[in-house]
Amino acid sequence: MTDVQKNPKWRHEFKYVSPEYILSYLEKRTAAVMQRDRHTGSQGYYAIRSLYFDDLYNTCYYENEDGTDPREKFRIRIYNASRERISLELKQREKGKCHKLSVPLTPAFCDEILSGKIPAVKDTDPYLVKKLIMEMQSRGLKPVCIVSYERVPLVWNAGNVRVTFDRNIRSSSSLSNFFEPFLPSRPILEAGTNMIEVKFDEFLPDFISEVLQTGRLQQTAFSKYYLCRRYNMAAETL
Repeated sequence: MTDVQKNPKWRHEFKYVSPEYILSYLEKRTAAVMQRDRHTGSQGYYAIRSLYFDDLYNTCYYENEDGTDPREKFRIRIYNASRERISLELKQREKGKCHKLSVPLTPAFCDEILSGKIPAVKDTDPYLVKKLIMEMQSRGLKPVCIVSYERVPLVWNAGNVRVTFDRNIRSSSSLSNFFEPFLPSRPILEAGTNMIEVKFDEFLPDFISEVLQTGRLQQTAFSKYYLCRRYNMAAETL
């Protein structure tokens, strides 16, 4: 495992709940002026799974609900249910902006987490891994929820712009199946409803802003983790 990325930029991040017909329309418009992310492959999208952590008091969940500023949360992310690329990420939000710290993880480290164990700290561990282990020990931080979806990502270098179209957003509490091809899960939005995210550094180019204008998008302050965890917590009370 290598050390955390240096000096990540604080970025603007806007999220919108969108009916599929608007999302599909905007995806076609945006694809005409932006490039697809190079990781999408021939399908034009990739499948994301994120294993989120929270503590004994569901602090991350309630901080999102209350709009606490600043706040942060840990997650482990994989793509296409593969062990080839595993990342530990710390998502931080402050004053309306966010940034993400990330380090690669080994499959063995992830398996240890999924088995319910707290890994031992090694001198060679990067800061982010040490911080996760420390919070697991001190706060009872542990994996609580898997968020999965399919993403079409479009990028533009100037302004470091990224517009993503996320479909089939689902929640799962089957943590042991994190790497399995089939993950038991439940949709967390109404049928035909998906999400669009717009992320950029200092500015959003006018031509991208214009192609995204419909006047019908519903902006949300809630994260996918919050929406998925809310669904799981509601199911647990039944």
